[in-house]
Amino acid sequence: MEALKTFRATQAVERLAAGEGYKGAGYANGLRRVRLYDARASCLTYFADNGVPDHLLARWAGHTNVKTTKKWYVKPDVADLLPAAEAWGGLAGGV
Repeated sequence: MEALKTFRATQAVERLAAGEGYKGAGYANGLRRVRLYDARASCLTYFADNGVPDHLLARWAGHTNVKTTKKWYVKPDVADLLPAAEAWGGLAGGV
């Protein structure tokens, strides 16, 4: 937190020094804003994709119910959906 406060103060000084030449984009280095929820979901999804058992995911997240963790925080990646798409192709394509 201290590092962020120091950075913000430095940024304010630089903005004042730049005067009208300062161009504020609202984002650092063109990066989009990331909510804490997004970071938490990314972390838990990464753990799940790398074999961490569901009960440990829930514990890591501070949840007492595994279903909560899986429903709200573990997001499938597009690559995770490929087996389902291939199965659908086999079903829809006929024999």
